[in-house]
Amino acid sequence: MKKIGKKVITLIITLLLISFTAFLAFQIIPGDPAAAVLGIDATEQQLAALRREMGLDRPLAVRYISWVWDFAHGDLGQSYHYRTAVSGLLAGKLPVTLALTALSFVFILAISIPLGIVMARFADTRLGKAMNVGNQTLMSIPSFFLGVLLILVFGLILKWFTPGEYISYTESVTGFLGYLIAPAMAIAIPKSAMVIKFLRSSVLEQRRSDYVRTAYSKGNTDNRVLFVHVLKNACIPVITILGMMIADTMAGSIVVEQVFNLPGLGRLLVSSIGNRDYPVVQAIIVYIASAVVIVNFIVDIIYRIADPRIRDVSL
Repeated sequence: MKKIGKKVITLIITLLLISFTAFLAFQIIPGDPAAAVLGIDATEQQLAALRREMGLDRPLAVRYISWVWDFAHGDLGQSYHYRTAVSGLLAGKLPVTLALTALSFVFILAISIPLGIVMARFADTRLGKAMNVGNQTLMSIPSFFLGVLLILVFGLILKWFTPGEYISYTESVTGFLGYLIAPAMAIAIPKSAMVIKFLRSSVLEQRRSDYVRTAYSKGNTDNRVLFVHVLKNACIPVITILGMMIADTMAGSIVVEQVFNLPGLGRLLVSSIGNRDYPVVQAIIVYIASAVVIVNFIVDIIYRIADPRIRDVSL
């Protein structure tokens, strides 16, 4: 428990450093949020009044402490551009991004685990080598480019869906999930290729272990050795990369949302950067970074539960 407590303290310190970096970055970059809101025709008096209203006239340290305190209590501030609560903006966009992330991760598991096992099982055959070449090719394709290809083939040619005609989850849950299939696949396929490569390598490494030779000497078949003995040990290190995939999928959905015209956090982030809407940008960055840190923390705990050999290793 002491080790877990130390890990929690480290997590809190990391989140504070993330929040400070995100806050500081948007205070030192060129540009005046007040001028972005009022336009080039605004007078100095109008700009000064709006800066006071936004709290930009206060010292940096005071603004940061106030922002962190409010953030910890659920007050993410007011949007400069939309003139409304940031929490309300994020609440309307977050379900889209979370649904896309969850669906992408389901596809990653459904694709990578079976194919990783098959490629390891037939690694020395022509089929296994051909699949490995194809997997390397898919791993090198960026998600946004794959998204364009999916729109071209399945949207414009086969007409399985209408590109750009997003269906809100408030209108139809099935229509909403149906529209998310293509962007989720665009995210999942390259990342699945990475997991497949990692799982294949892990299985092949385990098959060279002494306990595998012992299992064969007892008369076990190839399939029994693979599924009963090898796979459970090979999947332990894969837990780490799957945790990284969850965090990476959250961040990677930003560009894919633009490609498929999804009203998630990605589109909000891009538009807010253009409008110099710093409270919104800061909140989204802190959310994404916090999700990455928290997911890695949870994966670390799960990894230690799954592998008793490292439970006593210092955190």
